[in-house]
Amino acid sequence: MSNDLLLLLADLVLGLHIGVVAFVILSLVLVYAGAFLSWQWVRNPWFRLTHIACIIVVTAQAWAGIVCPLTTLEMWLRSLGGEQSYSGSFISHWMSELLYYDWPAWVFTLIYTGFAALVIGSWFLVRPRPLPRRLKARG
Repeated sequence: MSNDLLLLLADLVLGLHIGVVAFVILSLVLVYAGAFLSWQWVRNPWFRLTHIACIIVVTAQAWAGIVCPLTTLEMWLRSLGGEQSYSGSFISHWMSELLYYDWPAWVFTLIYTGFAALVIGSWFLVRPRPLPRRLKARG
């Protein structure tokens, strides 16, 4: 596989990572805004379960001291592609600047835990609709 293709794949993984972060953050904002503005779609149980699952996984990884698999995959691809840092493409550089900070691990764990508490709280403050009966019966 060529270095250019590996670096493109690394950029795509970084883009996916930023998308996941944006989903987790913006979803919470939209849930509360949707409750205020009576948007029914924010009560969709699948949307809400996906949202809460994402932040629980992130928080559990932080508490366990596990580096995000997307970060690991991206760095591995960059290494295979001959890069040691984020000095690659313009898009890669700025997307990584938005995502990565040089703070102690405990700061991230605290932020993730606090954000998870907000997401879990939203489950009770802005109740999702119940799952359809036919799905409940299977489980």
